[in-house]
Amino acid sequence: MPAVEQERKRPCFVTMSSSNSSEALVIGAGFAGIAAATQLAELGHQVDLLERHDHAGGRARVFEAEGFTFDMGPSWYWMPDVFEAYFSKFGSDVNEELNLIRLDPSYTVWFENGPVEIPADLNALKATFNSIEPGSGVALQAFLDEAQIKYEIGMNGFVQKPAHSVMEFATWETLKQSTKLTLLRSFSNHARKYFSDKRLLQIIEFPVLFLGAKPEKTPALYSLMNYADTVLGTWYPMGGMHEVVRAMVRVAEKKGVRFHYNCDVKKITDDGQRVTGIELMDGARWTAPTVVAGADYHHVEQNLLPTQWRRYDAAYWDSRVMSPSSLLFYVGVKKRVPKLQHHNLFFDTPFGPHAETIYDTQTWPDNPLFYVSAPSKTDDGIAPSGCENMFFLIPLAPGLKDRSGLRDQYFDEMCDRLEKYVGMDIRPHIVYKRSFAHEEFQQDYRAFKGNAYGLANTLRQTAFWKPKMKSKLPGLFFTGQLTTPGPGVPPSLISGEVVGQEAHKYLLKRAVAVD
Repeated sequence: MPAVEQERKRPCFVTMSSSNSSEALVIGAGFAGIAAATQLAELGHQVDLLERHDHAGGRARVFEAEGFTFDMGPSWYWMPDVFEAYFSKFGSDVNEELNLIRLDPSYTVWFENGPVEIPADLNALKATFNSIEPGSGVALQAFLDEAQIKYEIGMNGFVQKPAHSVMEFATWETLKQSTKLTLLRSFSNHARKYFSDKRLLQIIEFPVLFLGAKPEKTPALYSLMNYADTVLGTWYPMGGMHEVVRAMVRVAEKKGVRFHYNCDVKKITDDGQRVTGIELMDGARWTAPTVVAGADYHHVEQNLLPTQWRRYDAAYWDSRVMSPSSLLFYVGVKKRVPKLQHHNLFFDTPFGPHAETIYDTQTWPDNPLFYVSAPSKTDDGIAPSGCENMFFLIPLAPGLKDRSGLRDQYFDEMCDRLEKYVGMDIRPHIVYKRSFAHEEFQQDYRAFKGNAYGLANTLRQTAFWKPKMKSKLPGLFFTGQLTTPGPGVPPSLISGEVVGQEAHKYLLKRAVAVD
């Protein structure tokens, strides 16, 4: 096995005194935290962002080992319109900040009887569907036309709201549009109106699997993800997903955001009436009239706030339906694997039993579905010449406890199946392997129950039913995957922008009150 891996470090703005002041503090340099800080700076505020680790990214961190560059978290670049709008809003251009490549095929789904490639071209995809189920190409177009309506309504009328109250959605136009969102029908039933072949159903249901519930428990609203996946496309930023973080940091710094790394927050302070700042583990204090928490919502509220300011109690959090955690492996292979594509979904076993272990019994699965990303298929710069950079993932129930040897057992099972389908040995050529699961999600991100993706997007955990952006403590706000609008990189960008606007409104009102 290899030498010690080394995470890529960024220079940090060093805090020289034990007491510092700011107009707005942001905790956590993940996607939502950076977006919130940038939004506040754009609106004219002095913003300081405090990050526990030695570089930005949150779950989208990166590390290097044995000549490989591994993205630690998100690997799918979907909803490119959200990124385009984000950079444009702050005076930049996504195509100047990132070198984006549209993947074709978008991904490959491996079934027991062989792979099905998902081409980027819609007509080619309809032909693929027709080859599996005659007439399903027309059904796919109808399904996507309906999904496009949901996507446009959702993006323009719903996700940009802070969801403090149901009254935000109580306009005639919103109510009229909501009838098109099929909120009360399950995704599973909705998909079966169009398709019957089980392979096509698995392909259609795939984008919602990581939303945190079975397709039969997920609202049909989320067919909008199929529009994002199929029509808007699957992309890759050359250099890896962390390049998105680097670009966001560049834009934020241009707006005046000051980044402070190795800053671990001990508590959020108040004067009995409103937030006053934060105290770090090393004793340093920061004062500010507003604080935005981009760290794990549960951790911040339950561990950094006094009891009287907590909106939710332990029973509330235990009753939440969480999206999956994951068992991850970062693997460097000293050999190319020709039959793999950039994104590979192994659906060669039934999803039902695996889904039950995630959402019902909360146990370790037998014969799990899994995902393998090989970004070196697209990007030669993230692996040594002639090598493959690989990322393995099994979705798991949150809150599971590791047993000795269990991770290697699952890795060997994935490799057995992978090697069978690609027709070559992989394990003898592995020169680097690192695992990451519940324990590391809790240690590195203080993730509630070791979750990887946030709250499940069930109907009762959508919009104003999610944990609130606004704390009971005036001046404190929350952003990220455990609040509005939900899990995923694009929703996290939107969450940060929205909460930045809410914190700005608070600062304006407070300034008027002081005057």
